[in-house]
Amino acid sequence: MSVMASTSTSTGTSTSTGTSGSRIPRAYYTISEVAALTGLTAHTLRWYERIGLMSHVDRSHTGQRRFTERDLGWLAFVGKLRLTGMPVADMVRYAELVREGDHTRDERRELLEATRRDVLSRITELQDTLAVLDIKISHYGTACGGTVS
Repeated sequence: MSVMASTSTSTGTSTSTGTSGSRIPRAYYTISEVAALTGLTAHTLRWYERIGLMSHVDRSHTGQRRFTERDLGWLAFVGKLRLTGMPVADMVRYAELVREGDHTRDERRELLEATRRDVLSRITELQDTLAVLDIKISHYGTACGGTVS
């Protein structure tokens, strides 16, 4: 199962959040609704589509983009990839591989594994940095007559 397939709903319908926080089934979301839900700008959403980071987004008869729950799931995944620091070119390549089908699973896995290694390396660097900060903070607490926390 591809990432895109794994993020789709079982019913194929979209949902929105009602005033009580419950999800109300929806067929489509407009670009402004997706922008509000994801924190991305409409410009960014259009750019994602233009560069191939998103599959072609369905359009209404008037040309208005109609995003689905599946699109929202994909955007959430792309957001996670962005947080990892994955280059946009690699994200686009991953999206292309997903669209090409199951025979690209190994290459997709390799891309994600490389990104995972990078994230683990960054976590180690950040932990080392945090340890240095903790030492400095402790020093200032002791040197200034405070207590060590």
